[in-house]
Amino acid sequence: MDRKAQILDEARRHGRVTVEGLAATLGVSQHTVRRDLNSLCSEARLRRLHGGAEYIAPRTNLPYQTRAILNAEAKTAIAARVATLVPDGATIFLSIGTTPAMVAGALAGKRGLTVVTNNLNAALALSEAEDARIILPGGELRLPDRDLLSEDAIELFGAYRADIGIFGVGGIDADGSLLDFHEPEVRARERIREGSRSAILVADVSKFGRRAAALGGHVADADTVVIDRTPRPPFDAPLAPLGERLILAGSVAHV
Repeated sequence: MDRKAQILDEARRHGRVTVEGLAATLGVSQHTVRRDLNSLCSEARLRRLHGGAEYIAPRTNLPYQTRAILNAEAKTAIAARVATLVPDGATIFLSIGTTPAMVAGALAGKRGLTVVTNNLNAALALSEAEDARIILPGGELRLPDRDLLSEDAIELFGAYRADIGIFGVGGIDADGSLLDFHEPEVRARERIREGSRSAILVADVSKFGRRAAALGGHVADADTVVIDRTPRPPFDAPLAPLGERLILAGSVAHV
């Protein structure tokens, strides 16, 4: 990873970075850091602050393959933690998205699962699970994400009742509102939540403050929220009332 990519990754993970801190982390001069920050700000990837810069969340969704490798360690930790909440023989819903797909991979060691999903990546990840029953909707496959969001796909979740529904989200606003990039994504996610005896929201910390246009649901609507670590203020505020419903799967909470 080149130096500018490292700076961008630090800013994405922590929300903001300082010239002094980056110089120490990267082992370069503060002048070099300032030059790199100016370049990233000119590309509208960071916003300059006194003594540093802050991350600008993308307004559009990134390509699937890019999202699949972003925050991979955090998503792996989330997936492993969620797998401990799913017993053998459960009926589960799985939403679209890279984190639910990684959860599916973590569930491949379970026995006797019935899985209803519009996420082909998740279905393939579970195809080797012992005695698994996998139910997919029909319709056109969205590429390159490899998911289905037709009306039939959305209604499929209404034809079943799941023990556990596991869903991701495009972004989480400062008031806890859940955001996605397209309105059918919201409807499918809400149908998963409504049709589950226990609904689990999975999101790595980069989703907090990430902007997306389609609004629906609130972080508090989930029965359980699994994240890698707490986000920076003010995005931590809607998590405070969750209590034991909030599970930190990754590193020590960010202050």
